[in-house]
Amino acid sequence: MSKRDYYEILGVSKSANTQELKKSYRKLAMKYHPDRNPDNSEAETRFKEAKEAYEVLSDEQKRAAYDRYGHAAVDGSGGGDAGFSGFSGGSASFSDIFGDVFGDIFGGRSNDGSNRGSDLRYTLELDLEQAVKGANIEVKIPTQVTCNTCKGTGAKPGTRPVSCSTCGGSGQIRMQQGFFSVQQTCPTCRGRGQIIKDPCSSCQGSGRISKEKKLNVKIPPGVDTGDRVRLAGEGEAGTHGAPSGDLYVQISIREHPIFRRENKDLYCEVPISFTDAALGGELEVPTLDSRVKLKIPPETQSGKLFRLRGKGVIPVRGGSPGDLLCYVIVETPVRLNKHQKELLREFQKSLEQDEKKQSPKKTSWFEGVKNFFDDMTQP
Repeated sequence: MSKRDYYEILGVSKSANTQELKKSYRKLAMKYHPDRNPDNSEAETRFKEAKEAYEVLSDEQKRAAYDRYGHAAVDGSGGGDAGFSGFSGGSASFSDIFGDVFGDIFGGRSNDGSNRGSDLRYTLELDLEQAVKGANIEVKIPTQVTCNTCKGTGAKPGTRPVSCSTCGGSGQIRMQQGFFSVQQTCPTCRGRGQIIKDPCSSCQGSGRISKEKKLNVKIPPGVDTGDRVRLAGEGEAGTHGAPSGDLYVQISIREHPIFRRENKDLYCEVPISFTDAALGGELEVPTLDSRVKLKIPPETQSGKLFRLRGKGVIPVRGGSPGDLLCYVIVETPVRLNKHQKELLREFQKSLEQDEKKQSPKKTSWFEGVKNFFDDMTQP
């Protein structure tokens, strides 16, 4: 077709390697492909030129002949020892160039038709202490594993799969449709390229069997809900000896009876008595690994927040530890006896003598309520 230099058409040097040729052709084919340029004869011509150039230069024998004899080796007009004449049109179709790209994105299928095993996900519930300190947990995963009888081949021991006669062992068949050569998965072997005449009795030819697999999962310190631990190669086994997928262990932290975690900080409620809140005191509060003293100053109000620095969680990715934040909740005494009630009534009367000073929030709130209703009654 074209008398232009093939290297010039592809925009590469004469020393270009296979990957450089493929990259250049891929770019030109995407740009000038007829499907992208309907009714554009110039684009169709450029596409055909690039296809012709790539078909020659991507084949070592044809490239050597072209380098020696030029276009005479292509059109058959000379160079008798070139080793070929013209094109069969099937050495490098459009699907050949882009097949490797689409295969990388969408496929786990190898050249022999085998498939990489599926990735698996397992949700692992942990106690807060296990998540903070780390742990080794044994889990049981129902999965597909390689058949020990046939070692994943799918064939009966002592036999081997034979090459598929339909596709010649390539796993693909080529169909010519006008200008295009379409490559499809072989319907006989389903892309594997081989036929199992005597299937393994254990796996019925699949090369895999169902099994519950025990695994030891090492949980690093500091993980939190939503974190994942990846175990490479511990997913489902691939078909016919292909690599296994991965196992992703999803972390979920159980609710703790005392602590609530937010990122690297821990929160807890600390109930204190009415007298401790009024007079002050000291009490022990728990952390995840010890007990610490918490000093309650006199006249502490319910909801007061105390921060114990460094008593939280060290994040899984490192860094400084978080804090433990304690909310003080003043507990109202219950089940009072007669004497206790009398004492409280006396105490209440003593407070009423100087209520504004000793109950400032109560006084301020009731004054605000009074003003609110006064404003409502005014015309």
